[in-house]
Amino acid sequence: ICYRHIANVKTFCPVGWRRFSHACYFLSCNTGSWEKGREDCRAKEADLVIIDSLEEQVLCRQTLAWIGLTDEAMEGTWIWIDGTPLSLNTQPDNGGGDQSLGEEDCGQIILGTNDLKNWNDLPCKTDVKWICEISD
Repeated sequence: ICYRHIANVKTFCPVGWRRFSHACYFLSCNTGSWEKGREDCRAKEADLVIIDSLEEQVLCRQTLAWIGLTDEAMEGTWIWIDGTPLSLNTQPDNGGGDQSLGEEDCGQIILGTNDLKNWNDLPCKTDVKWICEISD
């Protein structure tokens, strides 16, 4: 048997984090704005979760939490925090552009049974939990 060290590959997650596939996940106990969540994740050398697979969606859908999705730069054009455009046919704009709801530019994962429609858009200053991700 031959063992070899592979640089920058995390085998273990920090205490309090959960490993799944290629990443570690942390669900905050605190609540705060989307920006506060992102700042907290960055302080942990992570960022808000980017959901790029159905399996990751199923893992994260067990709570109401901020994810790394926003249309703040251009209304209706949803992008992930790494600049990747949202590639699914569904988008989290469940308000249908209703101006009485105010600006809802930040993405939140919600509880639900339809795996591809468990996102919601909220005003970014709303206080909810967040999910951080460290990718390998």
